[in-house]
Amino acid sequence: MDRMTLGTRNVSIEFPGVKALTDVNFEVSTGEIRALVGANGAGKSTLMKVLAGANPDYTGEVYLNGESVDLRTTLAAKRLGIQIVYQEVDMALVPTLSVAENVMLNDLVMNSRGNPMLNWPRLRAQAKEVLERLNIKVNVRTLVQDLTLAQKQMVLIARAIANECNFLILDEPTAPLSDTETAELFRLVKHLQETENIAIIFISHRINEIIQICEKYTVMRNGEIVDTSPITESTSTREIVEKMLGRSFEENFPKEQAVIGENAFEVKSLEGADGKVNGVSFHVRRGEIVGIAGLVGAGKSELCKTIFGAYEKTGGSVFLNGNELKISNPSHAVKNRIALVPEERRKEGVLVNETVSFNLSAAALGKFCNGAFINRAKTDANARQYVDGLGISTPSIKQAVKNLSGGNQQKVAVGKWMAADCDVYIFDEPTKGVDVGAKQDIFRLINEITKRGSSVIYASCENAELLSITDRIYVLYDGRIMAELVTAETNEDEIMHYAVGSTTKYA
Repeated sequence: MDRMTLGTRNVSIEFPGVKALTDVNFEVSTGEIRALVGANGAGKSTLMKVLAGANPDYTGEVYLNGESVDLRTTLAAKRLGIQIVYQEVDMALVPTLSVAENVMLNDLVMNSRGNPMLNWPRLRAQAKEVLERLNIKVNVRTLVQDLTLAQKQMVLIARAIANECNFLILDEPTAPLSDTETAELFRLVKHLQETENIAIIFISHRINEIIQICEKYTVMRNGEIVDTSPITESTSTREIVEKMLGRSFEENFPKEQAVIGENAFEVKSLEGADGKVNGVSFHVRRGEIVGIAGLVGAGKSELCKTIFGAYEKTGGSVFLNGNELKISNPSHAVKNRIALVPEERRKEGVLVNETVSFNLSAAALGKFCNGAFINRAKTDANARQYVDGLGISTPSIKQAVKNLSGGNQQKVAVGKWMAADCDVYIFDEPTKGVDVGAKQDIFRLINEITKRGSSVIYASCENAELLSITDRIYVLYDGRIMAELVTAETNEDEIMHYAVGSTTKYA
């Protein structure tokens, strides 16, 4: 098969107040799996959107096989076989359509031409064939709104593969996936490379995955490409991270010990979330960080949202400082000084059309009001504090959150609750899509929360993070607590032992 190349020459793009790309020269060829890495706001997603036709206002040149092409629309990119799968899955799917309709959506839009007489059995069969190639066991008639986050991600990948595809861009594809699902994705990626003359551009903050699956990596920093190197047996996580950050990096985050007091928050026999939370009981002491571990689909997000009142509680009780709480919706939780940083930041965590300043004050507006009026000086001062503390990359606190990178949006989602001074903070996958340097910023702020005497619940699929930041860990499987572990006395193997549903004691 003839090799195809896709690349840029001196591509630049500028948004209000910030130059996102500066004279970027990038090239990838079919048959290779290329990693694109960089800190949040480095320009990775911006560059990929240029290649996918989603950023038309670029200067410079995009070329295919050495010839200049005009990629000012997504349709133009798709016609050249350039497909992109974004990490914000809910923004790219139609929730009220079936799996089959979402997988074959491009075909429906481009080929139906308003003809209602579509061959629905054929469409479903085509979707089923693609899903089987990905080993995704989902009924093609199921509505997308009824899928898990991991299933939605896989549907998006299936959609890309269902169309002519020479260059496949995967933006944080494994973020919502379990280890098993990630392994299956890697199998597919290797298969595509070997059999279908396809190039895969793999954007990820999980450096260990990049080393495992990719052949080369390209590093971006501050809108520029600073390095492209092959991945060899000697390539290390530290080497890549230090190129990303432009400085030395200490991988292990030292947990700071807060004073742990008496029991402050307790859940007893909690039921809810349409059966996905089953008799859960646990407690958190003042100044303590308690981890909720479990594989994708274990019920971690459902547990967090049931406590917060976003999902219906059908049984059990929640106590704060010995007093039972009646929480039937999120506003009740907030009034009782309970905060939730949700996993799906654009959908639930931030107000994307509002400014950074407004978002960072939104959870505690009462603190920044003079009577009925918001004191802008106070909200701006609060915003500057957390922009600096979290390392939020933004040209201004007046910037709309929708114009920030995904990782910086996550920092805003975390930061908005810091000013609220809550008693209980619930973090649901807070470092998803966040670079390694930003993780340290988030961990540092969580430590500051516990020093104030607040209690922290930290739900994550990243066992290494749980071992780094928590005091105790509850392991969840199928909506049930399988084990309570003391962090200092456990390891990843023991966590996984219970995370897969083992009922025997780990030896």
